[in-house]
Amino acid sequence: MNAADLLAVLDLPAASRVDRRVPKALLLEHGAPTPADRRHINERIDELQWVAALKPTTIGVPEYRDAVREYLEIAVLQLTLRGEGGAGRVDTAATRLVELVHRAVPYPVILLIEHDQARRVDLSVAHKRRSQAEAGKTVLDGEVVAVDGDAASGALRWPAVAEALALGRQPRTTMYALYQGWMDTLIAMQAASVTGTFSAASSPEQAADRLEALRECERLDAEIARVRTAAGKEKQVARQVELNRALKRLEASKTATRARL
Repeated sequence: MNAADLLAVLDLPAASRVDRRVPKALLLEHGAPTPADRRHINERIDELQWVAALKPTTIGVPEYRDAVREYLEIAVLQLTLRGEGGAGRVDTAATRLVELVHRAVPYPVILLIEHDQARRVDLSVAHKRRSQAEAGKTVLDGEVVAVDGDAASGALRWPAVAEALALGRQPRTTMYALYQGWMDTLIAMQAASVTGTFSAASSPEQAADRLEALRECERLDAEIARVRTAAGKEKQVARQVELNRALKRLEASKTATRARL
């Protein structure tokens, strides 16, 4: 799957298309607070493309304003990265670049991330709110929610995922509800990569609980790995028994948490 496949699935109207290259200077000026960030922007970004601008006038969904945020537009961007973090390693530079793009753009963003060497495309979203420190500025509101498109939409799940991602399947009451609908779909894709089954959330509350359960599964996986390693190195029998009991408790907790997905 590539970025063109995902764009086709989103089914954006032709009137929303922009198809304009975004200069790296945007990130260098507005999203790069450290020398390492600037180096990654220059070395890892091949291209940043502004694909579409989703506005009330282009998609027929009303804008949203409250005391915390205003969603007047949703920007659809495509980020093409060169190079990878290495086999079996988390590509922390790519993760940071995705966050920088979301930070630099004043609107909520649907970001397609194409990795040239891995030949895969990821998808990410992140809510925005007004900055309390700087008038006229926006900041991230919560974490970036990202999915590996290939892993989360495996062949058996792809028809359901494709249908759920389409613009026409999202809530249309406001731009905020629309964006939240896409975020809930990405959370469902994250859950599907764990359970093997894709199902759209029945409510925002269920989507929020799924996200909490996913983060808890990640924490439990890390703790299970730590305890298993410690048990393998332990020489004292009594301590081995204690660690194995702890391991069983952690695995039981993960089973219960996984059921919430």
